[in-house]
Amino acid sequence: MSAQEYFNETHQMVRETVRKFVEREILPHVDDWEEAGEFPRDLYTRAAEAGILGINAPEALGGTGEDVFMKVAACEELVRCSSGGLCASLGSLDIGLPPVWKWGSEAMKQKVVPEVLSGEKISALAITEPNGGSDVANLRTRAVRDDDHYVVNGAKTFITSGVRADYYTVAVRTGDKGYGGISLLLIEKGTPGFTVGRKLKKMGWWASDTAELFFEDCRVPAENLIGPENGGFYCIMSNFQMERLILAVTANSTAQLALDEALKYVKEREAFGRPLAGFQVTRHKLAEMATDVKASTEFTYRVAAKIAAGENCVLDVSMAKNVATRCADRVTYDAVQLFGGSGYMRGTVVERLFRDNRILSIGGGTHEIMNEVIAKQMGL
Repeated sequence: MSAQEYFNETHQMVRETVRKFVEREILPHVDDWEEAGEFPRDLYTRAAEAGILGINAPEALGGTGEDVFMKVAACEELVRCSSGGLCASLGSLDIGLPPVWKWGSEAMKQKVVPEVLSGEKISALAITEPNGGSDVANLRTRAVRDDDHYVVNGAKTFITSGVRADYYTVAVRTGDKGYGGISLLLIEKGTPGFTVGRKLKKMGWWASDTAELFFEDCRVPAENLIGPENGGFYCIMSNFQMERLILAVTANSTAQLALDEALKYVKEREAFGRPLAGFQVTRHKLAEMATDVKASTEFTYRVAAKIAAGENCVLDVSMAKNVATRCADRVTYDAVQLFGGSGYMRGTVVERLFRDNRILSIGGGTHEIMNEVIAKQMGL
């Protein structure tokens, strides 16, 4: 299948809408926002007004309805703003909100989802812990039932939109050790006993606010339970499939943007009396970069089609994430190499892409965790 067969006319209209939004609302300011380490909060509202935040969310709650390739198209265009951090923070609802609309109570859905899709409120997912990393099954943040509340104690770290969020979908331990004792709670900012720590400084994703969260005898209404008690691990794992697909799309789009920048540069930059594109070593490097991007993108599209068809794609999406992030690792590295010293200078697009890219093989499950998932799916 060609890309045209994956994307219909509606998808292309969404692509054009997001492209214009990026050109009008983000690109003129992105360098300043990167240096400031944040972007204006009202960008969420503007993105909502453009219809971007509601993509792939339930229509009854203010979204467009489930459409995997509409989400893929929007993600590809948003990445062209060249700020991975902005994309991550603007898109934190994509990991924080689905558990709410899938497994939250009707009252919770009706209150939370429309507010987030309108850009009025911000949603975040809080799973990772200071000593846990990718070991979700052994998280330590404890929630103990006390009449009509849960009392939560523990900490989270590396939480995207952690500073700004209003609603946090938090993984807690309500039962015994292992995956069978995990639940999800919706915890609102301002709940007594819940504090947001310092804004973390990162190698990349500068425009994304990332924070530590602390819970000390934090009393959360029992009605804020998302899904069944001790059934949170299933909710988390089912959420990962779409998250990992979008990470693969992001990696491929990052690689494509780096390739595009390199192609422009080698035609303009001269060395030894001719353009860099005049050297065979340059042309062959670009040919290999383009081949990697094409192969990875097509594989990711195929996996997206399977997800859209309702197939279980744990194996394929884990493979796609690893293939895409490896591709982006190589292509962003080679793009900086082709730019030479200029590629190492802050403000150059390929410099930003190189450092922003590094998190993609870590977030949503590390490369090594993906290999473990793949091995298990192979019966090993």
